[in-house]
Amino acid sequence: MQEHYRKWYSHHLGRDIEMLVYGDWGYPVLLFPTTMGRYYEAKDFKLIESAQWFVDNRKVKIYCIDSIDRDSWYAKHLHPSVRIQNHLWYDKMVNEELVPWIQHECQVGKIAVGGCSFGGFQALNFAFRHPDKVAHLWSMGAKFDIKSFMSGYYDDNVYFNNPPDYIPNAHNDQFYHMKIILGTSEHDFCKPDNYAMSGILNRKGIHHWLDVRPWGAHDWPVWREMFPHYLSQV
Repeated sequence: MQEHYRKWYSHHLGRDIEMLVYGDWGYPVLLFPTTMGRYYEAKDFKLIESAQWFVDNRKVKIYCIDSIDRDSWYAKHLHPSVRIQNHLWYDKMVNEELVPWIQHECQVGKIAVGGCSFGGFQALNFAFRHPDKVAHLWSMGAKFDIKSFMSGYYDDNVYFNNPPDYIPNAHNDQFYHMKIILGTSEHDFCKPDNYAMSGILNRKGIHHWLDVRPWGAHDWPVWREMFPHYLSQV
């Protein structure tokens, strides 16, 4: 399986960003890491290995991006308004730097986004903030309400990055064209969040699949089972 290391300077973030890319051709899949995870996490925990057939057969090309969680959601040393602003710069980096590059490289109009745990939140939040960029969305073991990270602080930036708050009031025809999978498992402590998000989408008439695996908890073995299954849906 081909692996390529890439690094570039992000003008939005004012720092270098690192990424691993798997495959030379195929439908692009952007993977966000878990809490404070790095770009090599999906490789280390064998999530990429679970998708090897799809990469080797040029069905997909997987982009594993870095996070800046230590400077945004988990930066307890910063005021909450600064934490959320740092996340917005990250969102701009992904939306205005990385995704256009992926679109050009893979010659597609829209991409797939996904992630496990906190990466699933990142994927869903990005997809619903930028539905013009996303055709497929997969969350695996995710929670979606981020108000607990804000130490009681709340403003428009928090609202527009907290999916349970803004999605019920959001209107975009492209929501109805996304292929969405909310993945969880019977013993996942995030399962209630997935049922709640499924309810929000159902009330808006947004088609999706709430995939509840009958075994396992909030951990990589479940996600390694889910990921190739979800790739097969592209």
